[in-house]
Amino acid sequence: MISERKSMGFTLIELVVVIAILAILAAFALPRFAQLSEQAHESSIRATAGALAAGVALAKTQWVSNGFTTATTDVIGFGNDNVDVSDEGWPTSVTSDNTSPNMGVPRCREVWLGVMQSNAPTVTGTNPDYVVTAPGGDCLFTYQLDGENSTIAYDADTGSVTTSINP
Repeated sequence: MISERKSMGFTLIELVVVIAILAILAAFALPRFAQLSEQAHESSIRATAGALAAGVALAKTQWVSNGFTTATTDVIGFGNDNVDVSDEGWPTSVTSDNTSPNMGVPRCREVWLGVMQSNAPTVTGTNPDYVVTAPGGDCLFTYQLDGENSTIAYDADTGSVTTSINP
């Protein structure tokens, strides 16, 4: 008589082989996921800088289309009609009615909030996405979410927005 043997599960060798294969896959996948996270942060910084540059350019465009050639407070037709611009038409403040391109931290925050659309990364409150400083009278927004201290700089003298990504 031939006895039938029923399979009751996996052998210890089969389980060890599966665990070894999973460990090898994890060793290759985890660094890849870490790299994707870094790329996502970099893309976020670049997109935010692009949005800031677009807002700055649109404010100047509205200033020009309104026919102004000197510093102006409350440019009508842009945002909430409360962005102030310098003699060159670059945004300098919102609520403080200051048209000097020599920026300070409060006015840098005003410009950020005034030219960016809603849902922009935060620059105020507890744990903001960007910390604002004003070295040399220019605005410097330092990204906080990845700990790499990448920055977006805004120069109200020229309207330039530059990005510095730290790996």
